[in-house]
Amino acid sequence: MKPDLIIIAGPTAVGKSALSIRLAHAINGEIISADSMQVYRGMNIGSAKITTAEMDGIPHYLIDELEPEDEFNVVDFQKRARECIKEIQAKGKIPIIVGGTGFYIQSVLYDIDFESTEQETGYRAELSAIGLEKGPAFLHAMLREVDPVAADQIHENNMKRVIRALEYYHLTGTPISAHNLQEREKPPAYYACYFVLKNDREALYRRINERIDQMLKEGLIEEVQALKFRGCTKDMVSMQGLGYKEILSYLNGECTLEEAIYILKRDTRHFAKRQLTWFRRERDVIWMDRSQYTDEEHLLQDMLQIIKEHKTTETKGN
Repeated sequence: MKPDLIIIAGPTAVGKSALSIRLAHAINGEIISADSMQVYRGMNIGSAKITTAEMDGIPHYLIDELEPEDEFNVVDFQKRARECIKEIQAKGKIPIIVGGTGFYIQSVLYDIDFESTEQETGYRAELSAIGLEKGPAFLHAMLREVDPVAADQIHENNMKRVIRALEYYHLTGTPISAHNLQEREKPPAYYACYFVLKNDREALYRRINERIDQMLKEGLIEEVQALKFRGCTKDMVSMQGLGYKEILSYLNGECTLEEAIYILKRDTRHFAKRQLTWFRRERDVIWMDRSQYTDEEHLLQDMLQIIKEHKTTETKGN
C-alpha cells in the first residue's frame, strides 16, 4: 500500500490553515507547508504565516527554515517535502501538505523529474541579461513564440520561471509545457486524498480585502521596511511575493501607499483566480465548497468520511 498523504489546497484566504489544524488533530497528522513565502524567517505578516498559538501543538514543517536572502524553488521544496513526509511517517503519523502553490504540490505528488531542467548554462545568464535590459514582457514574448501554453500559464513578471521555460526549450528542443504534461500523466507517487477548498467568489474576494487590511494594521509596512533596511531588494526571490513587492515599491517612492494597496488587493484577487484555474487542471482532486457549509465542523466531518472511504477502497483493492 502506498504511503498515506493528505493534501489541502486552494486559493489564498480560503481558510486552509485553520481547517488543516482541525484535520491534523482528528487523524493524528503533521503539516508540511506548501507556501513559497512562509519558508522565510521574518516574513510573517505579508505571508499570513500561521502563528505558534494557531498551530495548537501540531508540528509544522517548511516554515521559518530560510533567511530572506536565500533562494527557494520547486526543486528545493520537492526535496525537503519528501524528507518531511518520511520523517512524519516514521513517527506513525499522517503527513498533510497544506498550501496554495500548486506546482509545489504537483512536484511531490507526481514525483516530477527536474534533473534535465536544472543545468546551469550560459544561456540562462544571457536570458537574465536580456530581461534586465528589455524587461519581463520581452522575455515573455520570446516564450510565447516557442511555447504558447507555458506563456499562458506563467505570468510575465515571474521572470525566473519564464527563463527556466526558455532554457528548457533551448536545451531539449521540447516545450516545457509538454514535459510538464507528460510528468503529470505519471501515476501518483503517494496514495493521497487531494482536497481543494473553494468559496463563493464574492466571499473569497471580501476575505482577501479584509486580510490585507488586517495585515496593514498588524504592521505590514514596518515588516517590509525592516527587510529593506537589512538589504532585501526586489530581485530577491523572497521579495517577489504578494505584499512585499507592492509595499517595497511604495517605500522606494515608485507609487503612493494608496496605489500600492490598490495594486496589492487587485493582484491578490487575480492570483486567487489563477490558483483556482491551476487546481481545476489537476486530476483526482476532491473539491470542497465552503459556501455549501454553515459551519467548519460539518466540512471537517465530510472530509473525514471521504478519507475513510478512500482508505477502505484502497484496502479492498489490495
